[in-house]
Amino acid sequence: MAQIITDRIKIGISACNFGATVRWNHRGWDRPLLLGREKSDFIWTPVCPEVNAGLGVPRPPVRLSGGNGHEFWSGAAKMKNRAGEDVTTLVKEGYLKSLDTLRQAQVAAFVFMEGSPSCGVYRTTLRDRRLGQPPGAFGSLLLKDGYFLIPAIDLESPVKWWDWRRRLHSFVWLKHQEIDSKKHIYDIWHLLKFMCQEVAPKESAEIGRRLAAMPSKFSQPFADQWKSEVLMLLRKPSTHARIGSIMLKHYAHYRKHFNPAAGDIKSPRSDIAKHAFVRELREMEKRAYLEGYDFAGTPVLYRACSQSHHSLPPTS
Repeated sequence: MAQIITDRIKIGISACNFGATVRWNHRGWDRPLLLGREKSDFIWTPVCPEVNAGLGVPRPPVRLSGGNGHEFWSGAAKMKNRAGEDVTTLVKEGYLKSLDTLRQAQVAAFVFMEGSPSCGVYRTTLRDRRLGQPPGAFGSLLLKDGYFLIPAIDLESPVKWWDWRRRLHSFVWLKHQEIDSKKHIYDIWHLLKFMCQEVAPKESAEIGRRLAAMPSKFSQPFADQWKSEVLMLLRKPSTHARIGSIMLKHYAHYRKHFNPAAGDIKSPRSDIAKHAFVRELREMEKRAYLEGYDFAGTPVLYRACSQSHHSLPPTS
């Protein structure tokens, strides 16, 4: 049966994606608004590292010079604005202030502005198809602190958000688990292995082999390392094609066990079809939970306290 979390997950977000027009060109979006009522299932902490650095709005855009975000913190790269002025010292203070805010807020995840030399993770430019020099300077800190990272643009896709949401729930649930036995490890892996296999089949297979060869006596260092590796797998970004394939598989499962009258469905193409498809999947998740059916596609669900009496239960 699915594990349940009842506490709202705390999410940090680039402020320019939370309705604040604080980008260098005085623009912004309110992407969580697209989630509708589900937006209130989370507690949001918006930050803008560049504004926290004292750079106003509007401001000259900045860029990494001489390396990526990791090299920025080692001193090998600098941050410069369009005029070529070195703003490294200024932005460092803003990045550290923003990170401190996220830590104080105890966020588990961060919705980042991809393409930004500050907040970007997998690319630091939006020009053409170039990646720039990822990660960005603030993105580097987010990676090192182990946050669950979601590209802000993916909140616009019902398909991608469905995938991120279910993996975020599993990520947060696992972080709360204090593993104290071999059985606990096996139980958690039984719950999460299918989701890990979806995004990282080779790494998941290797984890399975190491579990099979695990020493007879429980080892806390082994358990801690194993937990860290699984958390890393849950953070891995997926592809639209892979998510679509997974969704179809789960929908077929839904039809077989819960709604045989539902017709065949193909991979959704239009935005309307995608929204309808995700609604069907969420109905499937709900019914699987109510029926007590062990559904591997969404092993951890969020239910408000009024909907459930369970809170971050252990598997052991």
